[in-house]
Amino acid sequence: MNKMETLARDWTNVSLEDKSLPDWIVTSSLKSGGYPYAKRLRTKTYLKQIYPLHIELQKVQQWVADTGQRVVAIFEGRDTAGKGGTIKRYMEHLNPRQVRVVALPKPTDRQRGEWYFQRYAEHLPTAGEMCLFDRSWYNRAVIEPVMGFCSAEQTAEFLDEAPKFEAMLVRSKVRIIKFWLTIGREEQMRRLHARRHDPLKQWKLSPIDIEGLSKWDDYTAARKIMFAETDTATAPWMVIKSNDKKRARINCLRHFLMALPYEGKDLSAIGEIDEQILGTAFDDMD
Repeated sequence: MNKMETLARDWTNVSLEDKSLPDWIVTSSLKSGGYPYAKRLRTKTYLKQIYPLHIELQKVQQWVADTGQRVVAIFEGRDTAGKGGTIKRYMEHLNPRQVRVVALPKPTDRQRGEWYFQRYAEHLPTAGEMCLFDRSWYNRAVIEPVMGFCSAEQTAEFLDEAPKFEAMLVRSKVRIIKFWLTIGREEQMRRLHARRHDPLKQWKLSPIDIEGLSKWDDYTAARKIMFAETDTATAPWMVIKSNDKKRARINCLRHFLMALPYEGKDLSAIGEIDEQILGTAFDDMD
């Protein structure tokens, strides 16, 4: 990028209140953050690919119920990266009695006085159940320190304790799969702008989303520290490039299915994971 292009991309002059975004955001949104594709996945292709994955999810649900498995999937990531939409695709054809979505509100005064992990532990799965966490105990690693909701000492304590907490769960036969959905800065702004100006999407926009716009680099730094401290052999992070929601959902589902040793797994139905879209915490995906 030359000097003139750098000057043109001045984030200080961009506001969600503007009726339209600068052309440089609109035209570069999909490719932002090093996204590898110039076009979004066609809906027809997406529907063809996701159908067999839903069938495999049915097998997982039955296997979990029949064998008393306990499965936890954690969905973290930048604002607007598509965590909720991805979880919705998981749940589309599953039995909500056996698969629960956990999306907790901010803690009460009482919960603030409890052991930090306590309110999350209350929602862990029983035998024969899966739980999908739409954000999780990892709030303390990224959102809370960046937004000033906890002290540096509290974050440091969490980063020390989280791997131990998860190791304890794994020893108790809880299977943990952790996803971080990443998104380019321009694509994030495009989605936030749509939420601000589309009456049907405004409910998705929170004050934290708006305040977080100026803290992009802080979120990046916090995420790097979190990966370094909490990516373990038993509970590794998987990073999904999510500028194209459809590709993100497909590859998220594929990894989830590949990670579980369920009965009747059909590898040809699952298909190949796109390594340009999904990688480990240290594949420089974000």
